[in-house]
Amino acid sequence: MATSIPSPARRPVDTRRVESLTRELLLALGEDPEREGLVDTPRRVAAWWTEFLNRDPGTLGTAFNHTSNHGDFVMLRGIRAWSLCEHHLLPFHLTVSIAYVPQAQVLGLSKLVRQLRVHTHGLQLQERITQAVAEDIAKQAGTDDVAVYAEGEHLCMSMRGVEANSVRTLTSCRLGRTADDPELAARIERLALAPSH
Repeated sequence: MATSIPSPARRPVDTRRVESLTRELLLALGEDPEREGLVDTPRRVAAWWTEFLNRDPGTLGTAFNHTSNHGDFVMLRGIRAWSLCEHHLLPFHLTVSIAYVPQAQVLGLSKLVRQLRVHTHGLQLQERITQAVAEDIAKQAGTDDVAVYAEGEHLCMSMRGVEANSVRTLTSCRLGRTADDPELAARIERLALAPSH
């Protein structure tokens, strides 16, 4: 039997104000918001912010009864997502692996991806996303045995400052046995961090 948890609501974006502020930003940057190519930019920027921040992730918590007692884990790896750095308002790209040890139920696989999307569509930090996804999946799956690994490329590092194009940031959050059981932790980490083919 499947159960569902509704997705959380987000506060709406004030699109008219975003349009107005984008126009002001263009002026402050020495641009002419009336020139061809920029005339419709404030509207497009406001539409993008609305789409990105108010994205409905869909149903988050579909779970199915699970009777196996083998104690093995489920892993999704290579999940790709974009978010925005709250320090510079620049994008960062994540490749994420999520693993958990099912107890009385298993989550629908797409729900792991949807849970990630809930946390990436906003002004964020990679560390916060990693921890929040692990904690929310632990609640939904009814187990503390959850691990999340995220590898990020941050445009605030590659486009500005040190301009370090090849640098990747790796974060992890390991809960329950994925932190306390060395053998299980090693198996999960080896698969989560293995190069993709």
